[in-house]
Amino acid sequence: MINSFTPPDRRIAIVTGAARGIGAAIAGRLAEDGHDLAIVDLDADACADTVATVEATGRRAIAVAADVADEAAVIAAVDEIATRLGPPTVLVNNAGILRDRTLGKMTLDDWQSVIDVNLRSVFLLCRAVLPHMRAARWGRIVNLSSIAALGALGEANYAAAKAGVQGLTKTLAIELGRYGITANAVAPGFVVTDMTRAVAERMGMPFDDMVAEMAKTIHVGRPGQPDDVAHAVSFFADPRSSFVTGQVLYVAGAPKV
Repeated sequence: MINSFTPPDRRIAIVTGAARGIGAAIAGRLAEDGHDLAIVDLDADACADTVATVEATGRRAIAVAADVADEAAVIAAVDEIATRLGPPTVLVNNAGILRDRTLGKMTLDDWQSVIDVNLRSVFLLCRAVLPHMRAARWGRIVNLSSIAALGALGEANYAAAKAGVQGLTKTLAIELGRYGITANAVAPGFVVTDMTRAVAERMGMPFDDMVAEMAKTIHVGRPGQPDDVAHAVSFFADPRSSFVTGQVLYVAGAPKV
């Protein structure tokens, strides 16, 4: 007998780190696709613009404040979402931070904070949402990795976390497929966001100059935009992608190596 898994009539999606940048673009795209959204970030007030964007599509949205690296906070956030919106069956783990330093200068706090926010949080959110997805016999997990998973100068912590996200995602695909739950990862390359602007500022480099230099290293001749990543997430979150799981999609414009 072939398993047939049907998505719920109302799809509730969680997007972490969605107050701005890539997360906000993902939330907006999922709303256009027909999802109600829980916007999770450290500061609920900072999510106001994203909530407004979602509501402008006619979908429901709530902002939930949570430290995604804290187990109790994650459990409480998912419980709140299930109560206020309904059981979540789409999860996008987008929250992330950078603490760039070469290995000799990297502190233990630099290492641990990046591992916690970029990798530990993915485990915590997936585990917390799993009971809702299993009950629905349907779910979509999309985890944000990075091209840095292949190695990046000054980003041993970030590269390790994002490579870990890929391994975790592939394992979830193996474990959860029997429940109608898919798990995939999107790995962006250079994308114009506040995070990359902050990198340029730390380097003492005008951001426009950084963008121009990065564009030279990309075969399509331009940097990525948050919407580029959002479109990829939308594909993985779609009910029609039920036979696609355990995959890592690099959204990087064919970087030159």
